[in-house]
Amino acid sequence: MPPRHDIRAAEPRDLNAIVQLIGELAEFEHLTHLLEVTPTKLAPHLFGDDPVAECLVGEVHGEVVGFALYYTNFSTFLAKPGLYLEDLYVRPAHRRSGLGKALLIQLAQLACERGYGRFDWTVLHWNEDAIRFYEKLGAEVMPDWRICRLTGDALERYADGDRPSMWSPSAWLGL
Repeated sequence: MPPRHDIRAAEPRDLNAIVQLIGELAEFEHLTHLLEVTPTKLAPHLFGDDPVAECLVGEVHGEVVGFALYYTNFSTFLAKPGLYLEDLYVRPAHRRSGLGKALLIQLAQLACERGYGRFDWTVLHWNEDAIRFYEKLGAEVMPDWRICRLTGDALERYADGDRPSMWSPSAWLGL
């Protein structure tokens, strides 16, 4: 029988463990080249004067072995806030123990308690285990939606006005 897990709201003392788990997640997703997180960078966003995200941690025998980092988004169609799960990660040794499912259930309960209209997250197209897991839980994997993102230099250039005009002839001609 797998060891019993506990789930609780993250606390500042968990920052090192959360950052370690984020690093493991980046390695799993082959995205370590994008990794910039440190406890110091993450702290104000979770525990500062104006936090923009929240986090649950999953513990086994007092050790943090999983986390779920989330924040509020908004649905214009529902005219309600929603809960957006940015990342959920459980160490491989603790997968299939019920911890991942328990984290998702806790988040769903939180969304309902807060009167949110939905609970969203993304999954990488190649992560078949996660897709099957989410579908078994009743989640709909939405194949028609694609993520759009501006980040880093592209975000800075766009914000500075360095972007093609949708009204220019080159845009009309696809140049």
